[in-house]
Amino acid sequence: MLMNDLQQALLSSGLIIRGGFHVTAEDDVPLDHGPVRTVVLVGNSGDAIWHAFSKSREYRAGASQSDPLDAWTMRILSTVADNLGVRVVFPFQGPPYHPFQQWAQRADTVFPSPIGPLIHPKFGLWHAYRGAILVAERIELPRRETIISPCDTCADQPCLSTCPVSAFSAQGYDVPVCVSHLQTVTGETCVNLGCAARRACPIGTDYQYVPDQSTFHQTHFLRNIRVDNVLRYRD
Repeated sequence: MLMNDLQQALLSSGLIIRGGFHVTAEDDVPLDHGPVRTVVLVGNSGDAIWHAFSKSREYRAGASQSDPLDAWTMRILSTVADNLGVRVVFPFQGPPYHPFQQWAQRADTVFPSPIGPLIHPKFGLWHAYRGAILVAERIELPRRETIISPCDTCADQPCLSTCPVSAFSAQGYDVPVCVSHLQTVTGETCVNLGCAARRACPIGTDYQYVPDQSTFHQTHFLRNIRVDNVLRYRD
């Protein structure tokens, strides 16, 4: 029943349920406000969230907030959680930050990609996790699909060779190189259309963010990097 109610409550926001898991001691789930037996992740894929968020008061407030999307997410999911009698935590709360990458791999059919962000077999790299619903009871969850990572059968791995400044490699993500490029005229394409390495991935192309959405994420990524020099590459 909770899953159905949650799904209905999210419809108008463009947010979706991204799977869940039953809690073990290794999951590092916060228990300071009571027991938690089930975690349900909420997130987005494609541009559905953009159509809702871009009409919001947080989006209109723009630069007056450090991250309008985080503020919008907190308002929407806090209201949903209050109405359903559950708790919610967010990936941007911290430090210390909650282990959303770890939780995502417990809850959803996602895998580490060669460039870092988790890849989904349907959405590709065009998705994110926005919050985690913490449920005191053990509830029934949909079965997690068992498949191999799409990256395992991707011989070319264009994501590693497409970046114009080679910010991605087997050694990881070179943040300073990426940021320096985005601040130049030649980096405008990556700002306006989104990360070139991300766009090169052949998985999930139908879910690619629309240009305004990509520009928003890249602009706020740059601003937040300059403010606190902390990377939160998750949008």
